[in-house]
Amino acid sequence: MKDLTSSVYTFEKLIEGDYLYVDKTAYLWKLVRPASGIYFLSRPRRFGKSLTISTLKALFEGKKKLFEGLAIAKTSYDWQEYPVIHLDLNGWDFSTPEKMEESLCGLVAECAAKHDLSLESSSPDGMFRELITKISAKGNVVILVDEYDKPILNNVGKPCAQAILDKLKVFYSVIKAFESSERFVFVTGVSKFSHVSIFSDLNNLNDISMDYDYATMLGYTQEEFEKNFAEYIEQAVQTLKVPREQLLQDIKAWYDGYRFEENSQSVYNPVSVANFFSKRFKFNNYWFDTGTPSFLIEEIKKTHFDFEDILSRPVNSLAFKAFEIDRIDPLSLLVQTGYLTIKDSFQDFDTTFYRLGFPNVEVRSAFDTYLLNAYTSISRNDLAMVGVSLARHVRNGNVDGFMNDLKSFLKKIPYGIQLSEEKYYQTIIFLLFLLLGIHIEAESQTSDGRIDAIAACGDWVYLFEFKLNQSAEIAFDQIMHKEYFHKYLHTGKRTVVIGANLDFATRQMTDWKHQEIQD
Repeated sequence: MKDLTSSVYTFEKLIEGDYLYVDKTAYLWKLVRPASGIYFLSRPRRFGKSLTISTLKALFEGKKKLFEGLAIAKTSYDWQEYPVIHLDLNGWDFSTPEKMEESLCGLVAECAAKHDLSLESSSPDGMFRELITKISAKGNVVILVDEYDKPILNNVGKPCAQAILDKLKVFYSVIKAFESSERFVFVTGVSKFSHVSIFSDLNNLNDISMDYDYATMLGYTQEEFEKNFAEYIEQAVQTLKVPREQLLQDIKAWYDGYRFEENSQSVYNPVSVANFFSKRFKFNNYWFDTGTPSFLIEEIKKTHFDFEDILSRPVNSLAFKAFEIDRIDPLSLLVQTGYLTIKDSFQDFDTTFYRLGFPNVEVRSAFDTYLLNAYTSISRNDLAMVGVSLARHVRNGNVDGFMNDLKSFLKKIPYGIQLSEEKYYQTIIFLLFLLLGIHIEAESQTSDGRIDAIAACGDWVYLFEFKLNQSAEIAFDQIMHKEYFHKYLHTGKRTVVIGANLDFATRQMTDWKHQEIQD
């Protein structure tokens, strides 16, 4: 049984160290088969971008022996050796425009040294131009750029962000200038920012981020997962003493679900899968915990991003487009960073619409916990404890039990953080139920208006109406008068209506009234 690793990103080390490698070289053959090509691929962090770059580097350096037994070894690839410029932006200081220039100069100088070249230029773009000029004397050059957007993402929301973007534009424009000398260019990143030259200047750039042919190039399909991890799966079955099919369902629910094109298969997160098996089959938040999206959480709060609305309605392709650094679109960023993904799609008026959602349990539970913490300042540990009790009551139909839990939860929110709006409390409760994996619709449309929230769990459906500084009686009467519950009758579920009042002055849920509706 081959060893697993989630910390080795170099193809050569993986192969020579006899680590488990899921063969993705058939996809690379499609990329390198044409005489030339300039490609961009966006994927979430720690999803295999660096390994892909490293594999391409070994390929273009003609290291044929490393590829023995892999798919590309069975093709007509000629294994010609090309001079490779590999720019990996991970691990460099991009905290200011000045630091970024120093880092880019260091990055290019390192690459030049590997080719036994010295450079006379002093600016990043000048050094890059000089490097390509000198190295292309050996033949058409291959340029591989890993995490092109690292300097931007490290500075989102900071005053220097635009200056950094402007300097990067000049640096990357060098790629366009030497197009005739390039055999192959491959650029990876997490996100797509407008006015970076790889998008605005390279008119022959092939963005394969949402291309069906490459949608499963990173991550593992179900077939790849079961084939390559068969021995580990069997070991987990024996250790956990669960049926194989049940284990596969659980692993899929936790770590599968990323879809990068509407008609493609979903894929597993490679980091999470490796850690699950390496950590003796413990379900945990492995990928999410490798980097907390604090800047994204702050952007969601700052823009009053309507999370529940996005999860309940379809969006068009604009959700996947590049965006401006000074006008961050939380939706696009959520999709590109992997926290939301395509669940399904449909055509209407010659337009494709997408329904989005969290890819899996790992992302939903972890992201929601961080978001709730940001909205309420309640510790993540306390949120977990509240969640356990709340879930138990919801699943057992104990309305007074979970309403008391909600009351206690709201009392823990610091005075200064609460808002005197119903919407704030609706959002908090929406996120809390979402954390538990309970299906909830916020402001659900009925035939006679909108009800604040509907939660479905097991045999139960709960209809909520919240009032601020009024009374539970008024909230309850509104549900009953407008018969919001009507469409949930005769569904085989037990339907409960709940009216509750929130007093802003005391920061408490003062009272509630509930009733189970009989079919």
